[in-house]
Amino acid sequence: MQGGDLIIDDLVIRGLGPVRLTVPAGTCVGVSGPSGIGKSSLLRAVADMEPHDGRVCLGATDRDALCASEWRRMVGLLPSESAWWADGVAQHFLTPEAVCPEALGLREEVLTWPVKRLSSGERQRLSLLRLLDRRPRALLLDEPTANLDGESTRRVESLILDYAQTHRAPVIWVGHSVDQLNRVAQRVVSFDADGVLREAGGEVCR
Repeated sequence: MQGGDLIIDDLVIRGLGPVRLTVPAGTCVGVSGPSGIGKSSLLRAVADMEPHDGRVCLGATDRDALCASEWRRMVGLLPSESAWWADGVAQHFLTPEAVCPEALGLREEVLTWPVKRLSSGERQRLSLLRLLDRRPRALLLDEPTANLDGESTRRVESLILDYAQTHRAPVIWVGHSVDQLNRVAQRVVSFDADGVLREAGGEVCR
Protein backbone atom coordinates (compact mmCIF):
# COMPACT_ATOMS: atom_id res chain seq x y z
CA MET A 1 0.00 0.00 0.00
CA GLN A 2 1.34 3.42 -0.94
CA GLY A 3 1.02 6.67 0.94
CA GLY A 4 -0.94 9.78 0.03
CA ASP A 5 -0.35 13.38 0.99
CA LEU A 6 0.43 14.00 4.66
CA ILE A 7 -1.69 16.92 5.84
CA ILE A 8 -1.06 18.66 9.16
CA ASP A 9 -3.76 21.17 10.08
CA ASP A 10 -3.63 23.54 13.07
CA LEU A 11 -1.39 21.26 15.14
CA VAL A 12 -0.51 22.73 18.55
CA ILE A 13 2.05 21.02 20.80
CA ARG A 14 2.83 22.54 24.21
CA GLY A 15 2.64 26.10 22.89
CA LEU A 16 4.26 25.31 19.53
CA GLY A 17 2.14 26.20 16.55
CA PRO A 18 -0.47 26.15 15.18
CA VAL A 19 1.43 24.22 12.50
CA ARG A 20 -0.03 23.88 9.01
CA LEU A 21 1.94 21.79 6.55
CA THR A 22 1.20 19.56 3.57
CA VAL A 23 3.77 17.02 2.37
CA PRO A 24 2.79 15.60 -1.04
CA ALA A 25 3.13 11.87 -1.59
CA GLY A 26 6.63 10.86 -2.65
CA THR A 27 8.25 14.14 -1.63
CA CYS A 28 10.39 15.34 1.27
CA VAL A 29 9.92 18.47 3.37
CA GLY A 30 12.89 19.54 5.48
CA VAL A 31 12.29 21.17 8.88
CA SER A 32 14.95 23.20 10.68
CA GLY A 33 14.97 25.60 13.61
CA PRO A 34 16.70 26.43 16.90
CA SER A 35 17.64 23.60 19.25
CA GLY A 36 14.90 22.93 21.78
CA ILE A 37 12.18 24.72 19.82
CA GLY A 38 10.12 21.54 19.44
CA LYS A 39 11.01 19.93 16.11
CA SER A 40 11.10 16.46 17.67
CA SER A 41 7.82 17.19 19.45
CA LEU A 42 6.26 17.98 16.09
CA LEU A 43 7.22 14.55 14.75
CA ARG A 44 5.99 12.81 17.89
CA ALA A 45 2.68 14.67 17.74
CA VAL A 46 2.16 13.69 14.08
CA ALA A 47 2.84 10.09 15.15
CA ASP A 48 0.29 10.51 17.98
CA MET A 49 2.94 9.99 20.64
CA GLU A 50 2.68 13.37 22.37
CA PRO A 51 -0.35 15.37 23.61
CA HIS A 52 -1.53 17.95 21.07
CA ASP A 53 -4.47 19.60 19.39
CA GLY A 54 -5.20 19.67 15.68
CA ARG A 55 -5.77 17.30 12.79
CA VAL A 56 -3.49 15.00 10.78
CA CYS A 57 -4.42 12.98 7.69
CA LEU A 58 -2.51 10.59 5.45
CA GLY A 59 -4.25 10.37 2.11
CA ALA A 60 -7.92 9.71 2.80
CA THR A 61 -7.21 8.39 6.32
CA ASP A 62 -7.80 10.70 9.27
CA ARG A 63 -5.56 9.84 12.22
CA ASP A 64 -8.52 10.06 14.61
CA ALA A 65 -10.25 7.23 12.72
CA LEU A 66 -7.57 4.74 13.82
CA CYS A 67 -6.23 3.53 17.13
CA ALA A 68 -2.73 4.74 17.96
CA SER A 69 -0.99 1.46 17.11
CA GLU A 70 -2.62 1.27 13.66
CA TRP A 71 -1.70 4.87 12.90
CA ARG A 72 1.93 4.33 13.94
CA ARG A 73 2.22 1.38 11.58
CA MET A 74 1.24 3.73 8.76
CA VAL A 75 3.33 6.70 9.86
CA GLY A 76 6.86 5.55 10.70
CA LEU A 77 8.84 7.64 13.19
CA LEU A 78 12.62 7.40 13.33
CA PRO A 79 13.67 9.11 16.59
CA SER A 80 17.14 10.53 17.12
CA GLU A 81 17.84 7.64 19.52
CA SER A 82 15.97 4.41 18.79
CA ALA A 83 15.15 1.79 21.40
CA TRP A 84 16.45 -1.81 21.24
CA TRP A 85 14.35 -4.31 23.16
CA ALA A 86 15.97 -7.68 22.33
CA ASP A 87 19.53 -8.99 22.64
CA GLY A 88 20.05 -9.85 18.96
CA VAL A 89 19.92 -7.49 15.98
CA ALA A 90 17.84 -9.84 13.78
CA GLN A 91 15.12 -10.06 16.46
CA HIS A 92 14.19 -6.44 15.72
CA PHE A 93 13.23 -7.10 12.09
CA LEU A 94 9.99 -8.52 10.70
CA THR A 95 11.73 -10.00 7.66
CA PRO A 96 15.48 -10.13 8.40
CA GLU A 97 16.09 -12.32 5.35
CA ALA A 98 14.90 -9.45 3.12
CA VAL A 99 17.06 -6.74 4.74
CA CYS A 100 20.13 -5.51 2.85
CA PRO A 101 22.64 -4.01 5.31
CA GLU A 102 25.15 -3.55 2.48
CA ALA A 103 22.96 -0.75 1.11
CA LEU A 104 24.09 1.34 4.09
CA GLY A 105 27.70 0.18 4.12
CA LEU A 106 27.17 -2.52 6.76
CA ARG A 107 28.36 -6.10 6.54
CA GLU A 108 25.71 -8.75 5.95
CA GLU A 109 26.64 -10.58 9.16
CA VAL A 110 25.69 -7.54 11.27
CA LEU A 111 22.21 -9.10 11.54
CA THR A 112 23.70 -12.00 13.51
CA TRP A 113 25.39 -9.74 16.06
CA PRO A 114 24.21 -8.90 19.57
CA VAL A 115 22.97 -5.33 19.89
CA LYS A 116 25.65 -4.52 22.47
CA ARG A 117 28.32 -4.98 19.80
CA LEU A 118 26.94 -2.16 17.63
CA SER A 119 28.50 1.29 17.43
CA SER A 120 26.25 4.35 17.59
CA GLY A 121 26.51 4.79 13.81
CA GLU A 122 25.64 1.13 13.19
CA ARG A 123 22.63 1.43 15.48
CA GLN A 124 21.47 4.52 13.66
CA ARG A 125 21.66 2.89 10.23
CA LEU A 126 20.05 -0.33 11.43
CA SER A 127 17.24 1.66 13.03
CA LEU A 128 16.44 3.08 9.62
CA LEU A 129 16.51 -0.37 8.01
CA ARG A 130 14.25 -1.64 10.81
CA LEU A 131 11.77 1.16 10.14
CA LEU A 132 11.70 0.58 6.38
CA ASP A 133 11.32 -3.18 6.95
CA ARG A 134 7.85 -2.39 8.31
CA ARG A 135 6.87 -0.57 5.09
CA PRO A 136 5.39 2.62 6.57
CA ARG A 137 3.31 4.81 4.25
CA ALA A 138 4.97 8.01 5.56
CA LEU A 139 8.33 8.76 7.18
CA LEU A 140 9.04 11.09 10.11
CA LEU A 141 12.81 11.39 10.46
CA ASP A 142 14.58 13.07 13.37
CA GLU A 143 18.16 13.82 12.25
CA PRO A 144 18.69 10.41 10.61
CA THR A 145 22.36 11.08 9.77
CA ALA A 146 23.50 12.95 12.90
CA ASN A 147 26.18 10.40 13.92
CA LEU A 148 27.34 9.35 10.45
CA ASP A 149 30.36 10.08 8.28
CA GLY A 150 30.08 11.49 4.77
CA GLU A 151 29.82 8.20 2.89
CA SER A 152 27.26 6.72 5.29
CA THR A 153 25.27 9.96 5.14
CA ARG A 154 25.07 9.78 1.35
CA ARG A 155 23.92 6.16 1.50
CA VAL A 156 21.19 6.99 4.02
CA GLU A 157 20.00 9.94 1.96
CA SER A 158 19.82 7.80 -1.16
CA LEU A 159 17.93 4.97 0.56
CA ILE A 160 15.35 7.31 2.08
CA LEU A 161 14.69 9.18 -1.15
CA ASP A 162 14.44 5.94 -3.13
CA TYR A 163 11.92 4.60 -0.60
CA ALA A 164 9.87 7.81 -0.77
CA GLN A 165 9.67 7.71 -4.56
CA THR A 166 9.08 3.96 -4.85
CA HIS A 167 6.32 3.85 -2.22
CA ARG A 168 4.97 7.37 -2.82
CA ALA A 169 5.65 8.06 0.85
CA PRO A 170 5.67 11.64 2.15
CA VAL A 171 8.73 12.44 4.29
CA ILE A 172 9.30 15.01 7.02
CA TRP A 173 13.06 15.29 7.63
CA VAL A 174 14.13 17.24 10.72
CA GLY A 175 17.75 18.37 10.64
CA HIS A 176 20.18 21.11 11.61
CA SER A 177 22.16 21.18 8.35
CA VAL A 178 20.34 23.49 5.95
CA ASP A 179 22.75 22.37 3.21
CA GLN A 180 21.59 18.79 3.68
CA LEU A 181 17.92 19.73 3.82
CA ASN A 182 18.27 21.70 0.59
CA ARG A 183 19.88 18.63 -0.95
CA VAL A 184 17.27 16.05 0.06
CA ALA A 185 14.05 18.06 0.29
CA GLN A 186 11.83 19.67 -2.32
CA ARG A 187 10.79 22.25 0.28
CA VAL A 188 12.52 23.53 3.43
CA VAL A 189 10.68 25.26 6.27
CA SER A 190 11.95 26.51 9.60
CA PHE A 191 10.66 27.31 13.07
CA ASP A 192 11.53 30.81 14.23
CA ALA A 193 12.40 31.67 17.83
CA ASP A 194 8.69 32.06 18.65
CA GLY A 195 7.82 28.57 17.41
CA VAL A 196 6.17 29.75 14.20
CA LEU A 197 6.80 27.60 11.11
CA ARG A 198 7.90 29.71 8.16
CA GLU A 199 8.81 29.23 4.51
CA ALA A 200 12.34 30.00 3.28
CA GLY A 201 11.16 33.49 2.29
CA GLY A 202 9.88 34.24 5.78
CA GLU A 203 6.13 33.90 5.27
CA VAL A 204 4.13 31.75 7.68
CA CYS A 205 3.36 28.22 6.40
CA ARG A 206 -0.28 27.76 5.44
